[in-house]
Amino acid sequence: MSALLVPPSRVSPARNRGTALRTITAETYRAFLASPDGAALGAGFLQCPSWADVKEGWRAQLLGWGPDPEAGALTGVAVVLLRQFPGTRKYFAYLPEGPVADWNDPDVDGWLGPLLQHLRGAGAFAVRIGPSPAYRRWDAARLKALTGPGRRLGDVLASEVDPLGTAVAERLRARGWRRCGGDGTGGEGTGGDGGAQPRHVFHVPLAGRSTEDLWSGLNQEWRRNVRRARKEGVEVVVGSTAELPEFYRLLGITERRDGFRLGRSLAYYERQYAALNAEEPGRMKLYLARHRGEILAAHTMITVGRRAWYQTGASADHRREVRPSNALQWRMMQDAQALGADVYDMRGVPSTLDPEERAYGLLRWKLGTGGQVVETLGEWEKPLGGSANHALYRAFQAYLNRR
Repeated sequence: MSALLVPPSRVSPARNRGTALRTITAETYRAFLASPDGAALGAGFLQCPSWADVKEGWRAQLLGWGPDPEAGALTGVAVVLLRQFPGTRKYFAYLPEGPVADWNDPDVDGWLGPLLQHLRGAGAFAVRIGPSPAYRRWDAARLKALTGPGRRLGDVLASEVDPLGTAVAERLRARGWRRCGGDGTGGEGTGGDGGAQPRHVFHVPLAGRSTEDLWSGLNQEWRRNVRRARKEGVEVVVGSTAELPEFYRLLGITERRDGFRLGRSLAYYERQYAALNAEEPGRMKLYLARHRGEILAAHTMITVGRRAWYQTGASADHRREVRPSNALQWRMMQDAQALGADVYDMRGVPSTLDPEERAYGLLRWKLGTGGQVVETLGEWEKPLGGSANHALYRAFQAYLNRR
């Protein structure tokens, strides 16, 4: 394992109002996620124990809280990644898209207080979290009609504002948390807005819909492109670890063409593929689009419980007219539906609605599936108590800005 998991016996339980918190085993953690109560919380793949094995350079702890964590009586869990600040024995604690908790619980402090207390005891000087509730939603049809020069998502009245997301944001602010990137729409990249994870994502609803419903939800251009791929003989298959080098080669082509840089190595994707599939066979799949014997596009999909994510896509510069990426996505949506997923998450989109901006092309492509842009609560940070931790937090922010 690349991550260091601290064994339960080394950490004393913290208690608050009858809630005990301590480190737990990966088996206990996974059992909770598979239980009805755990599944209802909708954990993402970044909060599965396997993710601790993906992230090199971080120590990791698996935490659980509830009436009796050692016996598996849990109400929430978290994968905590700890990054050491150079030259110190202090750590930045990061819970990507976590913790996995009941944000409806009005007694947030009943578990959040022990969590922060534990992390401070583990040497953390600051914490970043990614609460799961949504904040605002925009239907695809609404956005397509309201694009224009200089326009952004924040300029358009949302189709829906989630009251839970609003309440959670207010609770966090009242407790001294700061939203990364501020409260504007900000940011241009799919991982922008001040956080490591995208604030704006794209969801295609699957629950209660037939394959015919999904097909009719695609716009005319998408349906035409899928038909074109089929007519041209594009074959979509599920690959294996053997095709990861080809996926990585195509990813490099895509990065240069589209002007972004993920900064990840082939070893990163090989480690991710191995770790996620060791935890649950088929959790991460590599889909390939072949034409005349050549792989023209490759996309990855991850499933956890009743959620599926299109994580990363790559494609060649040539023969784009046979529409391999559209063929891949249509197959992946159908497979996600067949697996029982309620939502197909296409991950990050930019906040621009200006057709003249380069980043808008990604949003336009995803809007064609007929889903929704969802503004999540984003990521929130908080320095832990004490003047030394506050000073270190400011130094850490300056350090990150220089990288």
